[in-house]
Amino acid sequence: FGFDYLRDNMVRSTDERVQHKYHYAMVDEVDSVLIDDARTPLIISGPVPQGSEDQEYLELRPFVEKLIGVQRKLATEYLADARRLFKEGETGYQEGQAGMALLRAYRALPKYRPLIKFLSEEGVKVELQKAENFYMQEQNKNMHIADEPLYFIIDEKNRSVELTERGAEYLSQGVADENFFIMPDIATEMVEIQNNKALSEKEKEEAKIKLSQDFSVKSKRLHSINQLLKAYTLFERDEEYVVIEGQVKIVDEQTGRMMEGRRYSDGLHQALEAKENVKVGDITQTYATVTLQNYFRMYHKLAGMTGTAETEASELWEIYKLDVVVIPTNRPIVRDDREDLVFKTAREKFNAVIEEIVELTERGRPVLVGTTSVDISEKLSRMLQLRNIDHNVLNAKQHQREAEIVAEAGKPGKVTIATNMAGRGTDIKIGKEVKAAGGLAIVGTERHDSRRVDRQLRGRAGRQGDPGSSQFYVSLEDNLMRLFQSERIAKLMDRMGHEDGEVIQHPMVTKSIERAQKKVEENNFGIRKRLLEYDDVMNIQREAIYKKRANALSGERLSVDLNNMFESLTENLVYTHRENGDFESFRRASLGLLGLDPEMDAIDFKESPIDEVVQRFQEQFMAYYHRKGHHITELLLPQIKHVYETQGQQYKRILIPFTDGSSKQMPITANIENAVKSEGKTIMRDVEKAVTLAII
Repeated sequence: FGFDYLRDNMVRSTDERVQHKYHYAMVDEVDSVLIDDARTPLIISGPVPQGSEDQEYLELRPFVEKLIGVQRKLATEYLADARRLFKEGETGYQEGQAGMALLRAYRALPKYRPLIKFLSEEGVKVELQKAENFYMQEQNKNMHIADEPLYFIIDEKNRSVELTERGAEYLSQGVADENFFIMPDIATEMVEIQNNKALSEKEKEEAKIKLSQDFSVKSKRLHSINQLLKAYTLFERDEEYVVIEGQVKIVDEQTGRMMEGRRYSDGLHQALEAKENVKVGDITQTYATVTLQNYFRMYHKLAGMTGTAETEASELWEIYKLDVVVIPTNRPIVRDDREDLVFKTAREKFNAVIEEIVELTERGRPVLVGTTSVDISEKLSRMLQLRNIDHNVLNAKQHQREAEIVAEAGKPGKVTIATNMAGRGTDIKIGKEVKAAGGLAIVGTERHDSRRVDRQLRGRAGRQGDPGSSQFYVSLEDNLMRLFQSERIAKLMDRMGHEDGEVIQHPMVTKSIERAQKKVEENNFGIRKRLLEYDDVMNIQREAIYKKRANALSGERLSVDLNNMFESLTENLVYTHRENGDFESFRRASLGLLGLDPEMDAIDFKESPIDEVVQRFQEQFMAYYHRKGHHITELLLPQIKHVYETQGQQYKRILIPFTDGSSKQMPITANIENAVKSEGKTIMRDVEKAVTLAII
């Protein structure tokens, strides 16, 4: 619907529009559409002409791989220092203390496996959080001290990567231009060029142009480096994306499904393609964009249904002015929702999951195992194969068999491993034998960032009063626990003790995990709110432009809109050049933009009242415009009449080649019969419509 709206505002004929007026919308799984999908704006893009940036990603890839290698070595050194300092009791966050070394290793490579393992040890996570809190206070005032030795900085929570000065200098080593990756200080250098008395005015102008070009080239190069760094450090294959038939395809983190036809913007998709060594697609440019929030807010009435909206009631009211009404279940829920089981490492967690699956299948219960990524679903599948347990896998790679797999998922002893694809909306039927055994068992291998997604998974069991159970398995190495685990949870874990193989199950821990999820949800709400605030500014302009465009397509207010544009342009020309008192530059601008040589001299232009000059100039232009229109009609009408008389039965419309006077072609389609019967008046109307659409 959103893309149809954008396409409707790009068409060149009313016949091509597909949407009606925005009266009433009813949205199924409303929280998924209005909240989860609303973090990303809808964008229609197209290829950039004559772009060579796609090759740049391949050329820069070796530089980035080398940089990541040296950063990994640095992270290993800081991690070794942190281990040693912990043993020596040198805790704290100053230089030469464990907290500082730990923070640097974390800011260098937060997903580094040895670091993740070390953070699960007693007291380590608390020390990192103390150091991070200290350097983040007062808006990261002192964070540069911690970041100084690093080549690039990764902020995993905000999904950003920043190349440091040291990193730029390292990249420039061994390159002919020692400043190849270093941005010029354009303001200072511009002043130096201007004050250089050895240069003539022409040489100064040439030097400034060269400096601006150098700045532009290096800016693009560093942007490409940053996108490659992001692709290598923040995006994991079979988690955020999959590679199928030589193509990088995005996986929706909420649904686990492939997003066909979607590409990351801003060069990130090209960076991922370069990383995976597949064909790098063309760089694209944005043609039209809208946020889902502003699209759905155009409807006079909006409603929706979902089983998991209660936790987002405040956002649905604040953004869409929608009340959430909770409808009681048809039958009482008898599903057994158990407290989370928390393990020290992911290895222990997965071993426990396998043991639970074996036990449940032996009792004849079907098991739905929920995973957060393709990678984890395939890992569990390999573990089950080693135990000779028959199972099905449903993820973005096996989506073709979805209906078949879901149909079998409720059979006795059947094991189904699935990403979030089998969460929202999936109805798994169970028979009497399964009900007697205890119903469908839900096993969650990780807590999702959103409580709603976990509740959707739980909701696959115990439907319509059926028996069932749900159990989530969590480890301290999970993304949610690593990124948003509070100091309080870390201390709680240390106090309860968690030796290898030991499991913690306590309501306090489950509540703490839900608080971490709430923190992520608040963070995501902040992202959505900022996106909407930015789009609100653009939305006013978008609505005004699209309204003008709709008027141009339908032919309404065409003359009025054109006259307004002409008046605005002619007035700006007079006012701009009158301030400088430069009649010759005004004359050149008029000839260049309008093709009109003003019928006035320099004295008239400079000394007559400015309103009088504007009025005279506007009258001259409108007379010139009508003359030109009449001339175009006189040229075209005989040709169109000839086509009408000789081939009128065969052709209804004719394509008139037209140009804007420079290089852009504006082909105009005219109705032959209407043009002949109106004596060419409709030709000029078609021309005006094309001109208005081209301007807009």
